[in-house]
Amino acid sequence: MLVLRLLGFLVVLIVGASAVVYLLTGNRRYLRFGVQVFKYGLIVGALIVAFIFLERLVLAI
Repeated sequence: MLVLRLLGFLVVLIVGASAVVYLLTGNRRYLRFGVQVFKYGLIVGALIVAFIFLERLVLAI
């Protein structure tokens, strides 16, 4: 679980940093990168939650 928390923190840090760099430079490449990191972070987070849910469901049977 510690690794997942660190990965979540890194995603938040990268998205925030890319937003700041976009605001400073106006280059949309950084904004696009931040949105992609956020999108894939959500997908990975949803998969992890689904696996945890399925694990608990299987153990309950």
